[in-house]
Amino acid sequence: MLSFQPQMDSLVSEMDSRVSQLELRVLYDISQIIGHALNLDQTLEIILGILSEYLAMNRATVTLRNGERGHLVIRASHGLSAEEKRRGVYRRDEGITGLIFRTGEPCVVPDITKEPLFLNKTRSRNIDKGQVSFIGVPIVLNGVPVGVLSVDRLFDEDVSFEEDIKFLTILAALVAQLVSLNYQVKAREDNLIRANTSLKTEISQKSTNFFSVGKSPAMVEVQQLIRKVSPTKATVLLLGESGTGKTLVAHIMHEFSSRARFPFIKVNSAALPENLLESELFGYEKGAFTGASESKTGRVEEADGGTMFLDEIGELSMPLQAKLLRFLQDREFERLGGSKTRSVDVRIIAATNRDLSAAVAEGTFRQDLYYRLNVFPVRVPPLRERREDIVPMIKFFNEKVCREYGCELKFSARALEALEKYAWPGNVREMENLIERLAIIVDGGVIDVKHLSPYIFHTPKEWAANDVDALDSLKDMERRSVVAALERNNWVQSRAAKDLGITLRQIGYRVKRFGLENIIKQRKSL
Repeated sequence: MLSFQPQMDSLVSEMDSRVSQLELRVLYDISQIIGHALNLDQTLEIILGILSEYLAMNRATVTLRNGERGHLVIRASHGLSAEEKRRGVYRRDEGITGLIFRTGEPCVVPDITKEPLFLNKTRSRNIDKGQVSFIGVPIVLNGVPVGVLSVDRLFDEDVSFEEDIKFLTILAALVAQLVSLNYQVKAREDNLIRANTSLKTEISQKSTNFFSVGKSPAMVEVQQLIRKVSPTKATVLLLGESGTGKTLVAHIMHEFSSRARFPFIKVNSAALPENLLESELFGYEKGAFTGASESKTGRVEEADGGTMFLDEIGELSMPLQAKLLRFLQDREFERLGGSKTRSVDVRIIAATNRDLSAAVAEGTFRQDLYYRLNVFPVRVPPLRERREDIVPMIKFFNEKVCREYGCELKFSARALEALEKYAWPGNVREMENLIERLAIIVDGGVIDVKHLSPYIFHTPKEWAANDVDALDSLKDMERRSVVAALERNNWVQSRAAKDLGITLRQIGYRVKRFGLENIIKQRKSL
């Protein structure tokens, strides 16, 4: 009598091998999808479609806890109509789905017609084609169930479900990671939205203050220019001394334009070394230089659709000026180390505290670039040219600082008179810093002249006596601003730079430009 058992064992082993290979193929395909997933619902439905196509797992569903009501709802499905999917809502103590979620354990219903807990809420099953079995496993994230993965099977009564449970448990672990990634992205998006809303609110408040506090004729003119040019695409050049508020003006113009929902990207041309500034602006390709292990997007690409604010534009080197000119003309560029030409839609607002026309005459700034930037110049006046605004601004900053520090401070009439007469070489930035220092130093009550630093009482004539080369020009006023900041900070350049709101590199450049090295040495030796 012949025995067929070896042949049967071999056949079963071969079938098991094929099933295992098929499951591995499914897991591989799904892992590839998850690695590039951005839309949770769409990705889940693709995964469930693969289960149906390769493994005959029908009416597959992913049911997740709804954060608002705490119920379990079908987030994605395959083989269910929109109406059937809509019906799939369960309490956590309801039905087989609720049982799996509540216990965190897999569950098999061999025959759904014989299980009272199986509610068939979707009303999608048709058992005419054979016995329908239901298999569900929990989706667990950090040890806590967050949902249920379930499928239908058409099986005979003697079929083992262990293999399906093992496979679905592995798949549920992958789905859990996908859900976790989605939660993280959603949380990050919510944080960005909140931060963006907060920034917009802050800019809106600052713009409101900018327009409400500045009532002098000089500022009214600036405000009118801002309203006219903000909605346009014109390149704007903001001129003015350090601390006058050019960055705020650029922000306001962006918020008043149709580009407000796109990025506002600021680049300080003097804050980075020349060899890094080009890659910061235009990005670089992998291998462009030592250490460039991967490609990097530049700031001009980040600003696509929005506004790019180029601060300290007068500090650009001549080679970078040429590249910026080409970008301004065509809005096209190549990344460092790359050959692909890229184009973006970016509005340019530039700013400088230098006299660019003089720099053109000296040959340190390209004339063609100057004309490209100077389409719509806006000069932001220094405080000494709008003295009507000084007292209102002092009171505004005082109220702001008192709110932040929880204190109550008032200025005496004598102190306000002294501050109104002061030249304010550091302008609005200097005023804000001064009032904050006073709020820290003065414990409360009234700020009088005795609380003000001696340099406040130096008149322009006294400055001229100490500096025989003093002239009423932008350059000399900037020099006096640097000297005043150095004097206020015991001739320590790093402190003076912080006082003026500029970098150490920038103040070093100004010290050299204005020939202050010997003066600093003499002062430090005293």
